Amino acid sequence: MQFEQDNDTYIIYLEKDDVIMEGLTQFCKNNNINNGKISGIGAIKEIELGAYDLNNKKYITHYFEEIWELTSFQGNVQLKDGDPFIHAHINISNHDLDPKGGHLFDAKVAVVAEFILKKINTSGKRVFNPDIGLACMVLGK
Repeated sequence: MQFEQDNDTYIIYLEKDDVIMEGLTQFCKNNNINNGKISGIGAIKEIELGAYDLNNKKYITHYFEEIWELTSFQGNVQLKDGDPFIHAHINISNHDLDPKGGHLFDAKVAVVAEFILKKINTSGKRVFNPDIGLACMVLGK
């Protein structure tokens, strides 16, 4: 991993075979980032995506082993149980330019992964909401 910082903005470069969510979460821990916005692009593999089924309160997941273009990574960072937690959705495209998208559980870098992370100095956090079945945002408290 490589990175540069400009005030509260970081450019992060993850390298081939880095685990994305683990690497970005550890970066947040190491740099005291509790709240933020993150975006990125690259080429990834071993991708686990999901879509949340509210009626059953569980994710329907799909796994893609091969290399896909990471055409869009959008997420946020908030504390969950005292640690930075990244909630991210992605869009990916195969070599035929067929898209897929959903909630990112994890993936590995296949070629490169380039992110911009903006630290946001707020007190928001995630707390389990039994009606939804997920840890949801709690702001301004």
